[in-house]
Order: sequence, then structure tokens, then C-alpha cells
Amino acid sequence: MANKYCPICGEENNCMTGPGEHGNCWCDMEEFPNGIFELVPVESRRKHCICKDCLNKYKEEQQ
Repeated sequence: MANKYCPICGEENNCMTGPGEHGNCWCDMEEFPNGIFELVPVESRRKHCICKDCLNKYKEEQQ
């Protein structure tokens, strides 16, 4: 993922595409509900990472 901005909100996504301190990104330990990907523009799917704020907001709205 080359883009450092969330495709949903446009803020930085804090993605660590390369090996981080522990070799993982924050999102490696997260579960992304399938429905959240419908919020991502088609041209950005599988190209831009969703930020943690948007993930948490989506999860809260689904409860």
C-alpha cells in the first residue's frame, strides 16, 4: 500500500507497509468487517489502507 491516506476520511492511515518494530502493521491484528470496504471508492480498493479511526467508527455504528 503506497498511499498513506485513508480512502474514507482522507486523514493519514498510519500504515506501516514495510517491516515495523515487530514486523507488523497495526491492522494485522484487526478484523475488518466486509461492509467497510463498500465505503472505499472502487479505484482505491486494495490500494489504500483504511485508518483505525474509520475502522473503529464503522464498528461502533454497526453495534
